Amino acid sequence: MTALRIVGALLLVLGLAGFLTGGFSFTKDTTQAKLGPLELTVKEKESVNIPQWMSLGAMVLGGVVLVLGFRKR
Repeated sequence: MTALRIVGALLLVLGLAGFLTGGFSFTKDTTQAKLGPLELTVKEKESVNIPQWMSLGAMVLGGVVLVLGFRKR
């Protein structure tokens, strides 16, 4: 399998995942204060939204790259 086919398939799968999920979220730990042995940490929930046009563009680009990877030279 060539690198072009792998990149095309990866773009296609990531675009489809972004289109179906719409984004992802994660939790970030931050240290607010340190007073000797005591430490105050805060957990913040961050979310990242993936626009649908970007997901569709990645799927189209992945399909084009995948087709170009299968063309015979």
